[in-house]
Amino acid sequence: MTSYEGTHPTVVVEVGDLNAHIDEQLASTIEAIWECGFDTFTCCQDIGESNADWPEKLPHMAQWVESRRGWMLIDFPVDSGLAFMSAVANAGPRDAFYVRMTHWAAPDAWDVTVKPIDWAMHEDTVPSQFRLHLLQVSFPAYDLPELTRRLREHAAGRSVPPARADWSTVGR
Repeated sequence: MTSYEGTHPTVVVEVGDLNAHIDEQLASTIEAIWECGFDTFTCCQDIGESNADWPEKLPHMAQWVESRRGWMLIDFPVDSGLAFMSAVANAGPRDAFYVRMTHWAAPDAWDVTVKPIDWAMHEDTVPSQFRLHLLQVSFPAYDLPELTRRLREHAAGRSVPPARADWSTVGR
């Protein structure tokens, strides 16, 4: 896990050989993620707060920064991120939380994106070479307790049988 001094207070999280300073609101969730065996890159307990100064240098980012207030973020290597999403989905019912995490049109839908990276961004003398690098999961802070609960259920080997979801909030 990569860590740096940022906007939010942090606590040290340790699981096996992994340890890092984690934003305090995400500490127990990152601990649960690591206990499930999923790798992470970074996390943030409020993306809008962490990036509040961006519009001073990048005015075009003002609307984006404001829209991310109250939203959390966890970055994963792609394979770990996909395994994380499956674990969370299978460890609870197919309820409104599930619909938010799986369908882009749901109210307060999670923003889950795969970010390619060009290694030439870091070394001007090499040709561009893109590869899929991370899966970024952003979600409203109010989903954190259920997310953490589902991770603990997954770690304990408990899952919920598949069932029909109520897709009415996305027009299905």
